[in-house]
Amino acid sequence: MTLHVSLVGRRNLSVEIYRQVRDAIVSGALRPGDRVPASRELAAALDVSRMTVTIAYERLSAEGFVVSRVGDGTFVGPHPAQGQRAVGRREDGGALRARREWQSIPLPTSFTQPAAFDFRTGIPDRSLFPQAAWRRLLARALKAACETGGPYGDPAGHPDLRAAIARHVGISRGVIVTPDDVTVTNGTQQALDIIGRILLRPGDGIAVEDPGYVVPRRLFRTLGSRVVGVPVDREGLVVHAIPRNVRVVYVTPSHQYPLGIAMTLARRRSLLAWAERHDGAVIEDDYDSEFRFSDRPLEPLRTLDVAGRVIYVGSFSKTLLPALRLGFMITPPSLRSAAHAAKFLSDWHSPTVTQIALAEFLETGGFGRHLRRVNAVYRERHQLLTTALATRFDADLELMPSSTGLHIAGIARKASVNEIEALARRAADKGVAIQTLSFFATGERALAGIVLGYGGIMTTDIEEGLRRLEKCFRQVTYPR
Repeated sequence: MTLHVSLVGRRNLSVEIYRQVRDAIVSGALRPGDRVPASRELAAALDVSRMTVTIAYERLSAEGFVVSRVGDGTFVGPHPAQGQRAVGRREDGGALRARREWQSIPLPTSFTQPAAFDFRTGIPDRSLFPQAAWRRLLARALKAACETGGPYGDPAGHPDLRAAIARHVGISRGVIVTPDDVTVTNGTQQALDIIGRILLRPGDGIAVEDPGYVVPRRLFRTLGSRVVGVPVDREGLVVHAIPRNVRVVYVTPSHQYPLGIAMTLARRRSLLAWAERHDGAVIEDDYDSEFRFSDRPLEPLRTLDVAGRVIYVGSFSKTLLPALRLGFMITPPSLRSAAHAAKFLSDWHSPTVTQIALAEFLETGGFGRHLRRVNAVYRERHQLLTTALATRFDADLELMPSSTGLHIAGIARKASVNEIEALARRAADKGVAIQTLSFFATGERALAGIVLGYGGIMTTDIEEGLRRLEKCFRQVTYPR
């Protein structure tokens, strides 16, 4: 690669060449064994005398930064000095500072730490992904994009994928829409970001479930919104607890995250009535309702909405792979142009090749066949876990009713929040990864309990993982 050295406005040219090459080595941009340009080559590129470069290289060699091999060239030394501060750099990294609300957001690290028995939520089984079929779809999609695609695509998404999504949600969820109502996004998070930008002004209130999904509330706060938690009971969001001066409500009604319960029909109608009375909007996150193991599915909020108050958000992260980063939102016609404009300003459009591949996967029935196959696997894991929590863990946990999705939750009967968090740490030491309900608390009111996902653990590993978890529960000493 070409080594960049700038001598513009510099006086002592040898010192500048020495300093900039050294900084590239110290920072790791140039690594041990990398070849540096020959003195004659660099001198010609910088339009300086060869002696000027030679003096700099001799100093670098004397300090062990580079080594020269006769007839071969000059290379970065095997053990260059590390950790030195680059000349002219501030120790604190510079004077610029990000806005305060961005500085306190922790980046995700849990998914980078493997666990022998992984009961964490939000993880689909990667081994079930149809890799061979997907490779063929991508090859055809790439050819189509090269032959017929323009330089950039429609911000709303590839027309074939928008049509396929409209057909899919119409058949599988009864959400009857046109392709024009669909906007393709890079997962649920981008959909929520776009919705927040086009609906919420700084200072506007948005209600979220408590306990609830952590990432959206952090996202809405960075947009300047007032995020308020609303309690959830066995019927779903407690609508009458929504405070005044709230413009938007974000909910997961089909499979509440993290409790796993479904919002009752009465609560759904009550929430829609609230939206009409208060000129509000409802964001319906239907993130994993494709996995249903019993009961007749409840109507999505979007199918009950006659006033255009619901924005429906879906994702392919749980049904296929999070790495695909594809999702969608279905907006009322009144928000369509604003949603497309926000998507355009965010990243113009989602990857075209992946969109074409997914459109064919949906339209040719591949997605439906995939769902039937993985549903059978997840149904077995769901049954194993619900049976265990209802029997072996019954003295410790009250199982939350759930017949959808990729996780279940249990509320502690006697243990405190601190005791459950200590139990989760002991389980991690035994190779068992779980999540606590207290992690999802929006306000000060935290529930003691655990959440168990079953997408990221093999069926054959569930029994051993539960056995280790059961031992951890036996170590909890309750006050008399």
